Amino acid sequence: MIRTALMCLMMMLSTGTALAAGDTTAGKTKAATCTACHGPDGNSINPEWPSLAGQNERYLATQIMDFQAGETRKNVMMEPMIANLTDQDVADIAAYYASLPRRGLFADEEQLEMIRDGEKLYRGGNQDKGIAACMGCHGPAGNGNSLAGFPSVGNQHAKYTAMQLRAFRSGERMNDLNAMMRDVSERLTDYEIDAVSAYLSGLN
Repeated sequence: MIRTALMCLMMMLSTGTALAAGDTTAGKTKAATCTACHGPDGNSINPEWPSLAGQNERYLATQIMDFQAGETRKNVMMEPMIANLTDQDVADIAAYYASLPRRGLFADEEQLEMIRDGEKLYRGGNQDKGIAACMGCHGPAGNGNSLAGFPSVGNQHAKYTAMQLRAFRSGERMNDLNAMMRDVSERLTDYEIDAVSAYLSGLN
Protein backbone atom coordinates (compact mmCIF):
# COMPACT_ATOMS: atom_id res chain seq x y z
CA MET A 1 0.00 0.00 0.00
CA ILE A 2 2.85 2.40 0.87
CA ARG A 3 4.63 1.53 -2.38
CA THR A 4 1.56 2.37 -4.44
CA ALA A 5 0.93 5.63 -2.61
CA LEU A 6 4.55 6.73 -3.04
CA MET A 7 4.46 5.86 -6.73
CA CYS A 8 1.37 8.02 -7.18
CA LEU A 9 3.12 10.92 -5.48
CA MET A 10 6.23 10.53 -7.63
CA MET A 11 4.16 10.56 -10.81
CA MET A 12 2.21 13.63 -9.72
CA LEU A 13 5.51 15.48 -9.36
CA SER A 14 6.62 14.41 -12.82
CA THR A 15 5.35 15.83 -16.11
CA GLY A 16 6.28 12.70 -18.04
CA THR A 17 7.09 12.49 -21.74
CA ALA A 18 6.23 15.57 -23.77
CA LEU A 19 3.34 15.14 -26.19
CA ALA A 20 2.51 17.10 -29.31
CA ALA A 21 0.14 20.01 -28.75
CA GLY A 22 -3.36 19.00 -29.78
CA ASP A 23 -5.81 21.00 -31.88
CA THR A 24 -9.41 20.47 -30.74
CA THR A 25 -10.91 21.67 -34.03
CA ALA A 26 -8.80 19.27 -36.06
CA GLY A 27 -9.47 16.58 -33.48
CA LYS A 28 -13.22 16.84 -33.94
CA THR A 29 -12.86 16.08 -37.64
CA LYS A 30 -10.37 13.28 -37.08
CA ALA A 31 -12.57 11.67 -34.41
CA ALA A 32 -15.52 11.26 -36.79
CA THR A 33 -15.06 7.49 -37.05
CA CYS A 34 -14.84 7.19 -33.26
CA THR A 35 -18.41 8.37 -32.76
CA ALA A 36 -19.97 5.04 -33.75
CA CYS A 37 -18.75 3.46 -30.51
CA HIS A 38 -17.92 6.38 -28.24
CA GLY A 39 -20.90 8.59 -29.10
CA PRO A 40 -21.22 11.85 -31.05
CA ASP A 41 -20.39 13.82 -27.91
CA GLY A 42 -17.84 11.39 -26.49
CA ASN A 43 -20.37 9.75 -24.17
CA SER A 44 -20.91 6.14 -25.13
CA ILE A 45 -24.21 4.33 -24.81
CA ASN A 46 -22.84 0.78 -24.69
CA PRO A 47 -21.62 0.12 -21.11
CA GLU A 48 -18.75 -2.00 -22.43
CA TRP A 49 -17.29 0.96 -24.33
CA PRO A 50 -15.79 3.88 -22.41
CA SER A 51 -17.00 7.44 -22.47
CA LEU A 52 -14.06 9.53 -23.65
CA ALA A 53 -15.53 12.98 -22.99
CA GLY A 54 -13.64 14.80 -20.26
CA GLN A 55 -10.91 12.18 -20.06
CA ASN A 56 -7.42 13.47 -19.34
CA GLU A 57 -5.60 14.38 -22.54
CA ARG A 58 -2.30 12.67 -21.71
CA TYR A 59 -4.06 9.47 -20.70
CA LEU A 60 -6.11 9.38 -23.92
CA ALA A 61 -3.04 9.89 -26.09
CA THR A 62 -1.13 7.20 -24.22
CA GLN A 63 -3.94 4.66 -24.63
CA ILE A 64 -4.16 5.26 -28.38
CA MET A 65 -0.40 4.86 -28.77
CA ASP A 66 -0.44 1.70 -26.66
CA PHE A 67 -3.18 0.23 -28.85
CA GLN A 68 -1.06 1.09 -31.88
CA ALA A 69 1.95 -0.71 -30.42
CA GLY A 70 -0.21 -3.73 -29.61
CA GLU A 71 2.00 -4.99 -26.81
CA THR A 72 0.77 -3.89 -23.39
CA ARG A 73 -2.82 -3.14 -24.38
CA LYS A 74 -4.66 -4.95 -27.14
CA ASN A 75 -8.12 -4.70 -28.66
CA VAL A 76 -9.12 -6.22 -31.99
CA MET A 77 -11.72 -3.50 -32.58
CA MET A 78 -9.49 -0.56 -31.72
CA GLU A 79 -6.28 -1.60 -33.45
CA PRO A 80 -7.44 -1.25 -37.08
CA MET A 81 -9.26 2.00 -36.29
CA ILE A 82 -6.15 3.78 -35.05
CA ALA A 83 -3.39 1.97 -36.94
CA ASN A 84 -2.65 4.82 -39.36
CA LEU A 85 -2.94 7.76 -36.97
CA THR A 86 0.11 10.01 -36.77
CA ASP A 87 1.38 11.44 -33.49
CA GLN A 88 -0.32 14.72 -34.39
CA ASP A 89 -3.59 12.92 -35.13
CA VAL A 90 -3.40 11.26 -31.72
CA ALA A 91 -2.73 14.57 -29.99
CA ASP A 92 -5.60 16.29 -31.80
CA ILE A 93 -8.12 13.54 -31.02
CA ALA A 94 -7.03 13.41 -27.37
CA ALA A 95 -7.34 17.19 -27.05
CA TYR A 96 -10.80 17.14 -28.61
CA TYR A 97 -12.24 14.48 -26.31
CA ALA A 98 -10.61 16.05 -23.26
CA SER A 99 -12.43 19.30 -24.06
CA LEU A 100 -15.89 17.71 -24.02
CA PRO A 101 -18.13 17.49 -20.92
CA ARG A 102 -18.80 14.02 -19.59
CA ARG A 103 -22.45 13.22 -19.13
CA GLY A 104 -23.45 12.34 -15.59
CA LEU A 105 -24.50 8.78 -14.83
CA PHE A 106 -26.77 7.64 -12.04
CA ALA A 107 -25.86 4.80 -9.73
CA ASP A 108 -28.24 1.85 -9.53
CA GLU A 109 -30.32 2.33 -6.38
CA GLU A 110 -30.69 -1.44 -6.07
CA GLN A 111 -26.94 -1.62 -5.44
CA LEU A 112 -26.75 0.87 -2.57
CA GLU A 113 -24.99 -1.51 -0.18
CA MET A 114 -22.45 -2.44 -2.85
CA ILE A 115 -21.96 1.23 -3.72
CA ARG A 116 -21.27 2.08 -0.07
CA ASP A 117 -18.68 -0.69 0.07
CA GLY A 118 -17.14 0.66 -3.12
CA GLU A 119 -16.97 4.15 -1.64
CA LYS A 120 -15.14 2.85 1.44
CA LEU A 121 -12.58 1.12 -0.76
CA TYR A 122 -12.15 4.09 -3.08
CA ARG A 123 -11.72 6.61 -0.28
CA GLY A 124 -10.02 4.54 2.37
CA GLY A 125 -8.49 1.50 0.71
CA ASN A 126 -8.07 -1.71 2.68
CA GLN A 127 -5.12 -1.68 5.04
CA ASP A 128 -5.47 -5.37 5.90
CA LYS A 129 -5.01 -6.31 2.23
CA GLY A 130 -2.42 -3.65 1.48
CA ILE A 131 -4.72 -1.72 -0.87
CA ALA A 132 -4.18 2.04 -0.99
CA ALA A 133 -7.12 4.40 -1.34
CA CYS A 134 -7.96 4.77 -5.03
CA MET A 135 -8.50 8.50 -4.62
CA GLY A 136 -4.81 8.91 -3.80
CA CYS A 137 -4.13 8.75 -7.55
CA HIS A 138 -7.56 9.38 -9.07
CA GLY A 139 -8.66 12.21 -6.77
CA PRO A 140 -11.65 12.71 -4.42
CA ALA A 141 -14.00 13.42 -7.34
CA GLY A 142 -12.48 10.80 -9.64
CA ASN A 143 -10.95 13.38 -11.97
CA GLY A 144 -7.54 11.71 -12.05
CA ASN A 145 -4.31 13.65 -12.56
CA SER A 146 -3.69 14.99 -16.04
CA LEU A 147 0.04 15.68 -15.65
CA ALA A 148 0.76 12.24 -14.22
CA GLY A 149 -1.45 10.56 -16.80
CA PHE A 150 -3.83 9.07 -14.24
CA PRO A 151 -7.28 8.73 -15.82
CA SER A 152 -10.54 10.31 -14.84
CA VAL A 153 -12.66 7.46 -13.50
CA GLY A 154 -15.80 9.25 -12.32
CA ASN A 155 -19.04 8.93 -14.30
CA GLN A 156 -17.64 6.01 -16.24
CA HIS A 157 -19.70 2.94 -17.09
CA ALA A 158 -19.44 0.45 -14.23
CA LYS A 159 -19.23 -2.48 -16.62
CA TYR A 160 -16.31 -0.95 -18.51
CA THR A 161 -14.43 -0.08 -15.32
CA ALA A 162 -14.91 -3.59 -13.96
CA MET A 163 -13.71 -5.08 -17.26
CA GLN A 164 -10.51 -3.04 -17.09
CA LEU A 165 -9.81 -3.96 -13.46
CA ARG A 166 -10.23 -7.62 -14.31
CA ALA A 167 -7.98 -7.20 -17.35
CA PHE A 168 -5.28 -5.74 -15.11
CA ARG A 169 -5.79 -8.55 -12.60
CA SER A 170 -5.42 -11.28 -15.22
CA GLY A 171 -2.46 -9.60 -16.91
CA GLU A 172 -4.38 -9.15 -20.15
CA ARG A 173 -3.80 -5.41 -19.81
CA MET A 174 -0.28 -4.38 -18.86
CA ASN A 175 0.11 -0.70 -19.72
CA ASP A 176 0.01 0.56 -16.15
CA LEU A 177 3.10 2.38 -14.91
CA ASN A 178 5.32 0.11 -12.80
CA ALA A 179 2.45 -2.41 -12.60
CA MET A 180 0.57 -0.21 -10.11
CA MET A 181 -2.90 -1.23 -11.28
CA ARG A 182 -1.96 -4.88 -11.62
CA ASP A 183 -0.60 -4.84 -8.09
CA VAL A 184 -3.82 -3.33 -6.74
CA SER A 185 -6.25 -5.41 -8.80
CA GLU A 186 -4.57 -8.68 -7.83
CA ARG A 187 -5.68 -7.97 -4.26
CA LEU A 188 -9.30 -7.26 -5.20
CA THR A 189 -12.10 -9.81 -5.11
CA ASP A 190 -14.75 -9.87 -7.82
CA TYR A 191 -17.17 -8.24 -5.39
CA GLU A 192 -14.73 -5.45 -4.59
CA ILE A 193 -14.15 -4.80 -8.29
CA ASP A 194 -17.88 -4.60 -8.92
CA ALA A 195 -18.42 -2.44 -5.82
CA VAL A 196 -15.82 0.20 -6.63
CA SER A 197 -16.93 0.23 -10.28
CA ALA A 198 -20.55 0.79 -9.24
CA TYR A 199 -19.51 3.62 -6.94
CA LEU A 200 -17.42 5.31 -9.63
CA SER A 201 -20.26 5.28 -12.13
CA GLY A 202 -22.08 7.86 -10.03
CA LEU A 203 -19.05 9.85 -8.85
CA ASN A 204 -18.77 13.36 -10.23
